[in-house]
Amino acid sequence: MSNILWFEDITMDDVPQVGGKNASLGEMIQNLASEGVRTPSGFATTADAYRYFLRETGLDSFVEKTLAGVSKNDLVDLARRGKKVRDTFYRAKFPDDLTQEIATAYAQMEKRYGKNVDVAVRSSATAEDLPGASFAGQQESYLGIRGEKDVLKAVKWTMASLFTNRAISYRIDKGYGHMKVALSAGVQKMVRSDKGASGVMFTVDTESGFRNVVVVNATWGLGEMIVQGHVIPDEYLVFKNTADTAPNSIIEKKPGIKSKKMIYGGKKLSGIQETKVVPVSPEQQHSFVLSDDEIHLLAKWGMIVEKHYSKLAGKWAPMDMEWAKDGETNELYMVQARPETVQSTRDFTKLKEFEMKSHGAKVISGISVGSNIATGTARVILDLKKIPTFKKGEVLVTSMTDPDWEPIMRMASAIITDRGGRTSHAAIVSRELGVPAIVGTQRATHLIKTGDVVTVDTIGSEGVVYTGAADFAVHEHDITKIPKPHTKIMVNVATPDLAFDHSFLPVAGVGLAREEFIIASHIGVHPLALINYNKLSSALRLEISKKMIGWHDPVTFYRDKLSYGIARIAASFYPNPVIVRFSDFKTNEYSTLLGGSAYEPKESNPMIGWRGASRYYDPAFAPAFELEVQAMKLVRDTMGLDNVIPMIPFCRTLEEADKVLAILAKNGIVPTAYSKPGEKTTPVYMMCEIPSNILLADKFLDRFDGMSIGSNDLTQLTLGLDRDSEIVHEVGNENNDAVKSLIATVIAKALERGKYIGICGQGPSDLPDFAEFLVKCGIESMSLNPDVVVKTIINVARIESESETHAQGGASSEPKEGETYAY
Repeated sequence: MSNILWFEDITMDDVPQVGGKNASLGEMIQNLASEGVRTPSGFATTADAYRYFLRETGLDSFVEKTLAGVSKNDLVDLARRGKKVRDTFYRAKFPDDLTQEIATAYAQMEKRYGKNVDVAVRSSATAEDLPGASFAGQQESYLGIRGEKDVLKAVKWTMASLFTNRAISYRIDKGYGHMKVALSAGVQKMVRSDKGASGVMFTVDTESGFRNVVVVNATWGLGEMIVQGHVIPDEYLVFKNTADTAPNSIIEKKPGIKSKKMIYGGKKLSGIQETKVVPVSPEQQHSFVLSDDEIHLLAKWGMIVEKHYSKLAGKWAPMDMEWAKDGETNELYMVQARPETVQSTRDFTKLKEFEMKSHGAKVISGISVGSNIATGTARVILDLKKIPTFKKGEVLVTSMTDPDWEPIMRMASAIITDRGGRTSHAAIVSRELGVPAIVGTQRATHLIKTGDVVTVDTIGSEGVVYTGAADFAVHEHDITKIPKPHTKIMVNVATPDLAFDHSFLPVAGVGLAREEFIIASHIGVHPLALINYNKLSSALRLEISKKMIGWHDPVTFYRDKLSYGIARIAASFYPNPVIVRFSDFKTNEYSTLLGGSAYEPKESNPMIGWRGASRYYDPAFAPAFELEVQAMKLVRDTMGLDNVIPMIPFCRTLEEADKVLAILAKNGIVPTAYSKPGEKTTPVYMMCEIPSNILLADKFLDRFDGMSIGSNDLTQLTLGLDRDSEIVHEVGNENNDAVKSLIATVIAKALERGKYIGICGQGPSDLPDFAEFLVKCGIESMSLNPDVVVKTIINVARIESESETHAQGGASSEPKEGETYAY
């Protein structure tokens, strides 16, 4: 029997003795220190030590007797019995030899690190015959413990936490016997993150399951503030695929709400070091916690850990890790690593799509957890004493959860909280339970009343609560059974927030990503207002500064945020092509951005006014367009996402094309047509949406590497329609012969020139005849909204199959009678 094991002597083979958490610490120290991963040392009490303690004190028979017949559904009785067990643990004394072994081990740490070295005492549960069981978040840990006496007390308290209400309920739910589970206490050198920072890190996107990013969360001080939901941490995304090759593989930096931090307090609670929550300085609130170099280092460690554990598991093993930054030494450390348990077990061959048919009014929004839609009757609970009133299937609405709430979280159809981020307790547990949740809403408990019927929509990164029960449908597809047509089917991505989810669609890339959507959703400020920031009124500067948290320079803020939006979409589909269209706001749309009214003229028909290419070279807007080009270059060259293909919209004339392409070349994106021998070039496409683009297709294709047909504008301008008019919209659509004649002409010309030709719009999905026409014309790709991708793939594959059958049977491929367009 061994009561103490040092981390340096522990590997994952020791899970039965020290639990998964402590075994993982030893595994990293033994195997990954040589690769630069820093993990604080220490020792662990073993499962043998725990059982010895219970046997010698009679706690084993006492626990069995006290918890016999306890029900997870009787929360009051469960809480009473749990408290009785814990109180008995606190009063019990360790056997003398166990006390001496723990004291001796701590004394060795004092020799290594100094007298009264501060340590973290962490719980690590393990089950007999169930080495793979997970007990994450069920037990307590204690931080900043100093001195032999307090270490002994913290170890005992950690063992007692095996009988918290939530831990008892969890074991009943899983069918684990209470005496089959043991507790190992890890005593680890404390990283002074109270003076620095801390956070969590995942090697998979926890909501979508997208595996090619490392997600790093960070806050000031001790990390318990994240779990408790008192702060929304910074979030950084690092793209794995370019992490070793690109100068900067950070594809997103999102500032959190960090008004408080947890540090050590001056008092002690029953001899255990107390912590306290203090305000964060305004400077720290408005700054990112980590530098780019620190983000890259943590991501590198995360990928090293994932690679090692995947090798051990013999399959992909995404990891859930905790890190800390010592405020005294400014060094980073890994303090925990465990396998991620939700996305790692998911069947990625199954594609689930949600179709929201109708819904009530928006009540509030927050951070999404999970990708689901649920309806139910709300129950607002602000006090733990009211937990017994909760009924199975209700929607739990509260300010924030902690582990004591877990018994009713298992019963909820959905969960809504005022506070917390994606790695708060409410988010972690909801994700593991498969219950959709919206956290960090700020005011849900004020706006939702008990008895309200609500719908919780967590599709995408922003979760929305609607009044009433929404009408929605769920469609499931087996990716392995979806045909693969010769015509490439691509997807239109509206906002970066949904890109990871859409990456699982069986598509050949992105045929249209709109910069204006990124500007509207992620920036919200007119670029010229940012360029002229110092000339604005103090009131407007104040409004803009609220959006600029984390940035000090307005222009850098615009360029960075735009590049992050593009990069997130590009990374989602890498290495497949992602066609990104430069901004195509009309004047009335640009004027709605913060500060925009001062820079936009009023036009009677903005649809055919100052938009697209005509803005880019105009001195009144050219400085703003140059920022767009610089952001695009940042994504391609600095982030290494060279699958991004820029596209120019609404280019009326050849002269406009030349002016815009010259601006691109000036800012480092050199179009093929403008390149010199040996010069690095970037393919540049144009939207084909004006009849002049087709009438002069040969000359436009001399300048551009490809075209994407914008059938909405092309139809409008061919037939002289205002596409926003409800009166004349039925006059014609893409199936009009005049429109199809132009489309057939430009497809033939592009194919003849060996240039890319695709279409981005809903025509092929809304009009089956139109899709058939495009296939017969030989179009290279169709790009559609996500909700119709699978349907269109199946339809296009059928069209191609029938066309091949007809061709083999000698059927004519000539136009039908009455059709005047050319092939």
